[in-house]
Amino acid sequence: MKHILAQQRIQKQIASIQRALAQLGPMRPGCLALRYKKPQLKQGPYYQLSYTHRMQHKNEYVRPDLVPQIQQELAAYRRYRQLNQQWVALSLQLSRLKRHAAKHSRPTA
Repeated sequence: MKHILAQQRIQKQIASIQRALAQLGPMRPGCLALRYKKPQLKQGPYYQLSYTHRMQHKNEYVRPDLVPQIQQELAAYRRYRQLNQQWVALSLQLSRLKRHAAKHSRPTA
């Protein structure tokens, strides 16, 4: 009985994570940094987006008016990764509970 309640609790948590994932908007991996054409003088600031996708590293320049949008997309991707890790951890727990329950519910011969 204890295992069944634990399984139900984990399944509810997984369902909650799935709903949160479905609500995430546009996302992108990477890191946004403020760079300078002349770093010593801090002149010529520009934004650079760096990311790796399909084992290829990319650098892109970002216009200042697009920075808030890119920051939201980066935050959504970080949230996606966090939720994904939680989902995997809960799935592993659920699998362990199911195996443990099946092991102890088998009739012994």
